[in-house]
Amino acid sequence: MPKDHGIGASPKRREDVRFLTGAGNYTDDINIYGQAYVHFLRSDVAHGKINSVDTSAAEGMPGVVRIFTGADFEGVGGLPCGWQVTDRHGEPMQEPAHPVLAQGKVRHVGDPIAAVVADTPEQARDAAEAIEVDIEELPAVVDMKAALQDGAPKVHDDLKNNLCYDWGFVEENKAAVEEAFGKAAHVTTLELVNNRLIANPMEPRVAVGDYSRATDESTLYTTSQNPHVIRLLMGAFVLGIPEHKLRVVAPDVGGGFGTKIFHYAEEAFCTFAARQLARPVKWTASRSEAFMSDAHGRDHVTKIELALDADNNFTALRTETYANMGAYLSTFAPSVPTWLHGTLMAGNYKTPLIYVNVKAVFTNTVPVDAYRGAGRPEATYQLERVIDKAARELGVDPVELRRQNFVTEFPYATPVAVEYDTGDYNATMDKLLEMIDREGFDARAEESKKRGKLRGLGVNCYIEACGIAPSNLVGQLGARAGLYESATVRVNATGSISVMTGSHSHGQGHETAFPQVIAEMLGIDESMVDIVHGDTANTPMGMGTYGSRSLAVGGSAMVRATEKIINKAKKIAAHLLEASEADIELKDGAFSVAGTDKSVAWGDVTLAAYVPHNYPLEEIEPGLEETAFYDPSNFTYPAGAYACEVELDPDTGRVTIERFAAADDFGNVVNPMIVTGQVHGGLAQGIGQALLEGAAYDENGQLLTGSYMDYAMPRAEDVPFFQVDHSCQTPCTHNPLGVKGCGEAGAIGSPPAVVNAVVDALQRAGKDVTHIDMPLSPSRVWAAMNG
Repeated sequence: MPKDHGIGASPKRREDVRFLTGAGNYTDDINIYGQAYVHFLRSDVAHGKINSVDTSAAEGMPGVVRIFTGADFEGVGGLPCGWQVTDRHGEPMQEPAHPVLAQGKVRHVGDPIAAVVADTPEQARDAAEAIEVDIEELPAVVDMKAALQDGAPKVHDDLKNNLCYDWGFVEENKAAVEEAFGKAAHVTTLELVNNRLIANPMEPRVAVGDYSRATDESTLYTTSQNPHVIRLLMGAFVLGIPEHKLRVVAPDVGGGFGTKIFHYAEEAFCTFAARQLARPVKWTASRSEAFMSDAHGRDHVTKIELALDADNNFTALRTETYANMGAYLSTFAPSVPTWLHGTLMAGNYKTPLIYVNVKAVFTNTVPVDAYRGAGRPEATYQLERVIDKAARELGVDPVELRRQNFVTEFPYATPVAVEYDTGDYNATMDKLLEMIDREGFDARAEESKKRGKLRGLGVNCYIEACGIAPSNLVGQLGARAGLYESATVRVNATGSISVMTGSHSHGQGHETAFPQVIAEMLGIDESMVDIVHGDTANTPMGMGTYGSRSLAVGGSAMVRATEKIINKAKKIAAHLLEASEADIELKDGAFSVAGTDKSVAWGDVTLAAYVPHNYPLEEIEPGLEETAFYDPSNFTYPAGAYACEVELDPDTGRVTIERFAAADDFGNVVNPMIVTGQVHGGLAQGIGQALLEGAAYDENGQLLTGSYMDYAMPRAEDVPFFQVDHSCQTPCTHNPLGVKGCGEAGAIGSPPAVVNAVVDALQRAGKDVTHIDMPLSPSRVWAAMNG
């Protein structure tokens, strides 16, 4: 029977009660007495020299408190980049300044030029429209390859060119890879695009800055996935506010998907303006503003080559990628196409030689950074598409070609510097084939044909790296922050528990899953455990939530802190029971002496800790609160196999997903229901990328997909009912919970499954189509079908 509590059970998410009843507390719900409102005047050209900004007419308009321009931020730090990449020649990347408000030039449509603070949002907007800006428009560069040509307009005049870095990995493999290609029996080559995406979480970004003159303390309320990192970056590098004088609060956050990891100009502005005006300042993004100010995702152009021997074993792989950085370096942008992408190019396969080259390019577009999966979807898409193409060229079963090259012995050190600790890729493939009824496909295809439709089946695998770590390694790779997590477990006198965590929940279900772990360790009811997050005042330090790290890293910190609690509680119980500490056992919420019927309840021990009338004061101090930091020794490596079955209308090119199956290995699963929901959400986003979504610019840098009129988000009718399984579990060997991470898997594994299925449908119909770039819109599919 399924468990009804603890690890492995699926209790309903406790946080949903407030969300579904309208009792959530989002950043836009926060209003501080006397607050003013800010409206940003943003550039409507992609590249231009700012000759003048005349605010005189606007300053006298009703309600205007103050107007800020770039000149007000001279001497103030710019937005920092959190990861430095060193190129293949040993040179550090080119790292331009990123001012809070534009200074001298604008570099993308949406670049903030001025900010009006007024008594009402309407007054701020009206005054912003009255500001006169003289901009000398300059030629814009949008295409990455064109941006690297001699004589191309420079996004940043003080840089040598538009190349941020030219990264090679693993550089010492390069010659051996070239030699292997020279000896290959077969080489498959594919050029593809990983389309630019706009995250569009349900809640747009919001920032509220507040300042207390009495204490000289600043508070920022913001829609962030990692408030501690915002405090560090903004306080230390932008505004120069000591950490003990700066509090950052991220309350309920309505979705992040990566786009709310980063430190944004609006956060720094609201904090700065509140200090300047001694008055709270609030900004809420409009949806159209979000399109041109939130960091975008993906946007890679890649050539990938796969070498095979005469027996169809993979012998070498090489890629050349152009990765768009946009106009500035967002917080973690440099790491995405390098260390989060190149290290995953081995995939599930034992390819002995791999070389990855990435050229990161500045263009006059919105900055690009991590988006759900961050580098791993790009790696998986390249690899799984080229393997599928190779199978067709060789005339072999794409499933069997994958099986033949699977890694089967663990631990496995890949040629791209990571070591998979555990996995079973044949097991997930077996489970997938059991789920999809591959043998019945021909009958389904024949039924589609009778209705004038084409049917195709696509299969692929994925592996990802979650809980990026350890800190000493990523520090050597250029990370400018640690990647540990912290937790404080505070046991109250009556036995209830407050857990303060540096992880942040914005849809992952932490308030339900984390108590399952703590309650099982202590043998108490989950209702006795409360999770506190999102406020730098409560937790000493934290790294937030991204990269599917919450349980693997944050949960492990909680386990370590709870182990300290148990150890101390056993000392108290031993004293109360007049026994040796070594003989004390904790089970079902009670401490007992092994081999006897003597016991004391959890609540009695916790009360004794705070009412120490009968207490070993000479041995331990009163109270029951412990803090632990956990820094992983390795990534975790979730993996899986996905299958997509599509039906295609040859008259219109419209693709309909009829069936989709996902077999994942997430290691130990704490809450199966939450995990299933995470996979569902990721699959929807991956299908959105494959079929619908794509940000587009014209040659002048104007965003053509700046609203939902032009940017197609997936709707309910665009996705099928998913078959999801996570019964294939190979526990992680290096964290105490054996968990691996699940939040990004669906978005990583689904795009190649969809594209493989569409190409399969066209190939079965006799069409000479080997690839179509995402999104596979009806017009693109129809054009490919018709030559």
